[in-house]
Amino acid sequence: MEFRQACRDDVAGILALYTQLNPDDPPLDPEQASAIWERIERSENFRYFVAVEEGVVRSTCNLAIVPNLTRGGRSFGVIENVVTDEPHRGRGLAKSVIELALSHARAQRCYKVMLMSSSKRRDAHAFYERIGFDGTSKRGFYLALPLAEG
Repeated sequence: MEFRQACRDDVAGILALYTQLNPDDPPLDPEQASAIWERIERSENFRYFVAVEEGVVRSTCNLAIVPNLTRGGRSFGVIENVVTDEPHRGRGLAKSVIELALSHARAQRCYKVMLMSSSKRRDAHAFYERIGFDGTSKRGFYLALPLAEG
């Protein structure tokens, strides 16, 4: 198993995992995915991390580094879209990709890293707490934004 920052060759595998994370989402057009990946590659504030086995992406998460004017100008991180291929869950893959994201956040001098999880995913909450996240000290809020018309 290889644990590393994702590259362009991993995009199709990441998208395949996202069908497990959000099965109701329509598939992303490959051209659109390529354009989005180009934006990600050009930014110093976005990273994807993967666990790859025999050329197949088995787990992933992404990290956004947010510049900040508080905390002495130290940025903070947001981890999102954590998913492991269902047959490979329970092997520590998500923990390893999250640890890569946390290591990158520390290297960027982030003062904290946040993540959100569906309130229904109690097993995921227990997992995040086991690896060091505090699920009780802050309260997250969510507002879905509809696609603007026009």
